[in-house]
Amino acid sequence: GPLFFFFLLTLSNQGNLSKEVEVGANPVQIETGEFDEAIEVVEDVVAENPCLNHHCKKGKVCEVDESNTPMCVCQDPSTCPAAVGEFEHVCGTDNKTYDSSCHFFATKCTLEGTKKGHKLHLDYIGSCKFIEPCMDTELNEFPLRMRDWLKNVLVTLYERDEDNNLLTEKQKLRVKKIYENEKRLQAGDHSLDLLAHDFEKNYNMYIFPVHWQFGQLDQHPVDGYLTHTELAPLRAPLIPMEHCTTRFFEQCDADNDKYIALEEWATCFGIKDQDVDKDLVL
Repeated sequence: GPLFFFFLLTLSNQGNLSKEVEVGANPVQIETGEFDEAIEVVEDVVAENPCLNHHCKKGKVCEVDESNTPMCVCQDPSTCPAAVGEFEHVCGTDNKTYDSSCHFFATKCTLEGTKKGHKLHLDYIGSCKFIEPCMDTELNEFPLRMRDWLKNVLVTLYERDEDNNLLTEKQKLRVKKIYENEKRLQAGDHSLDLLAHDFEKNYNMYIFPVHWQFGQLDQHPVDGYLTHTELAPLRAPLIPMEHCTTRFFEQCDADNDKYIALEEWATCFGIKDQDVDKDLVL
């Protein structure tokens, strides 16, 4: 089935992770397909309509040429369904609000091959707004909340995974150890001091959640590196609530090669070099 990311967020656009996460709230499901700008799958042509099984990436639609061969062409943004409400709006890295992700990717497609198109990405969900600058002290606080949040998301998935479709058996065994540990810090609105103290005291509980999130994002292709597109399902919902999101992930790319390697990701979240394990992301 399709891969879903479960973000346990309330629908408010303000606050931060510590205030927004309400464990037990209905998960807002964000399908990664919303952000897959780099994937184009071409399957065998079948039946009378050659476009039936010819899949185009976001921003493109299938048309047939004179010889009845299917091809992907840029979608006209005006053919996108009208946005139902503001919640469908997205903000591009050009700081422009688009009516929906369909409008955004159709526009990006028309700019393919240009410098502007190469630099244009979906920045975050919602209309563009002023995002406060991220101060150094705030930047250091971000991973504290993020680690705690990832651990709580995994625990909640474990609690709800009756049909074994949210976590694999191997993942469930790893989360079970965290879930059953009586020292585990329960979900709540904790002070930064407490979060820092817990990371120090119960460091081992955070190793797997950090690896797990990397594995969830590293999908196209699975290569041990995160691209801007692969990071989008996590970044896009977070930015309006956590104004340090962009700076944090930019800093994660320590060698500035536009990719975040597993080792860079782990370092960003305070995981020691000797605890980085590729097997944990599978």
